[in-house]
Amino acid sequence: MLVNRMMKHGKKSLAYQIFYRAGIDIRQQTKQNPVYVLRQAISKVIPGVGVKTRKRKRGKTVKVYRVPVKMKLSQAILLAIRWLIGGSRKRSGTSMISQLSSELIDASSKKRCNAIRKKEETLKMAEASRTFAHFR
Repeated sequence: MLVNRMMKHGKKSLAYQIFYRAGIDIRQQTKQNPVYVLRQAISKVIPGVGVKTRKRKRGKTVKVYRVPVKMKLSQAILLAIRWLIGGSRKRSGTSMISQLSSELIDASSKKRCNAIRKKEETLKMAEASRTFAHFR
């Protein structure tokens, strides 16, 4: 799933090269199994609650509410992978390999990375929209 989300313009072999080289980089930096670091990073970025928009129509006016919704595990994993890749693309670095490896290492060690910030931002939005939970 990570390789397919990382792929641009159908270049899957390039995405695999980036993924494997990032794994080698993770092994050199942390002395741990890169698959373990990847799973740990995904598990720490997975959101429990998401926010969906709901429209309520009354007459001619349409109100849009943000409603907190509990997410399915598969959807939450997909969102976590998307956040990890987006956070690694936003990082400043020489190559996507170093950006991806540093984002995964930071997310697995619970440091401040872009993916964890995105998760906290989503949780804050869900907490603020808790009053609209009955619109589910």
